[in-house]
Amino acid sequence: MSGECTGTGGGTPPQPGSIKSLVDLSKSPYDLKTYWGRAKHFFSVTDPRLAFLSKERLFQAEQLMSAYEEDRVPPNTTETELREAKRIFDSAFHPQTKELQTMVGRMSFQVWGNMFITGAMLTFYKTTPQVVLWQWVNQSFNAIVNYTNRNASNPISNEQLALAYTGATGAATATALGLNYAIKHSPALAHGIVGRLVPFAAVAAANCINIPAMRESELRHGIGLSDEKGCAITSADGGVVESKTAAKKAISLVVVSRIIMAIPGMTIPPLVANRLQHKPFFKRMPVLLLPLQTVLCGLCLVFATPLACAIFPQTSSLHVDQLEGECREKLKAAGFTGDTVYFNKGL
Repeated sequence: MSGECTGTGGGTPPQPGSIKSLVDLSKSPYDLKTYWGRAKHFFSVTDPRLAFLSKERLFQAEQLMSAYEEDRVPPNTTETELREAKRIFDSAFHPQTKELQTMVGRMSFQVWGNMFITGAMLTFYKTTPQVVLWQWVNQSFNAIVNYTNRNASNPISNEQLALAYTGATGAATATALGLNYAIKHSPALAHGIVGRLVPFAAVAAANCINIPAMRESELRHGIGLSDEKGCAITSADGGVVESKTAAKKAISLVVVSRIIMAIPGMTIPPLVANRLQHKPFFKRMPVLLLPLQTVLCGLCLVFATPLACAIFPQTSSLHVDQLEGECREKLKAAGFTGDTVYFNKGL
């Protein structure tokens, strides 16, 4: 049904008494079954300080991880040193290809990139050229992030990238321009906070298109299922049993968490700016609103990114009765007798 599944990852089998036999780096040091455990995990993964580590430090971490996988860790290496090396390695290297990722696409760069882009979107949102420019910049940044963190075993085609990129950019721009037009022709809304929330509505609309488009192959073919031990459920022909229903749930959870992630950084700074813009100091120096909103966005993102990622468990589940009929038949043929299946929802 699921074949050999040890859950310990690849590499050389650990020798008795070696540090690899004592420290399982495939498991998080935090309790991922609880919200705060997951939050601590994502605070570690998205730490913005990791984005500016030197290449020398990154490759030191890579070398130590290679030594760990081959069970030849230098003597006197501590568990703390190993876990820090893994944290650094995971922040900068692709989990499948092991290639060094471009800095802009790393999860540790998300706070910095989104801070400046969101600050600009919240400041320059009134005219058509401003809307088009910053929505294009935002979706270009998202495209780089999506490509950098792609699934190498199920690669994203150039057509999928183009579809997601143009669809998200078009949706965000159309939403922003449409709302700006409606607000401009509504005297009751023209001078209030509503206009400052237009960028958030545009980003939410883009997420609803961008994420499903990027994961379109999962919607067509399904997402791989596993049992409660995390072992892939395989069919008689050796392939992993996949479910389209599970894919729909996974993608919907990611869309919701991405929208929630954007709420603090795209609502709190505009509320603050809307109050301050009428103060004498900011009336004399309105240019200060941009750095103010940018800094506020950064502070919000430092907390919003990991807290939103932690809302839903990374490993989601479905009762077998909720799956499509074809998938249930494959599970039955594979000899699966459990009542719940599990899958990685993605980020």
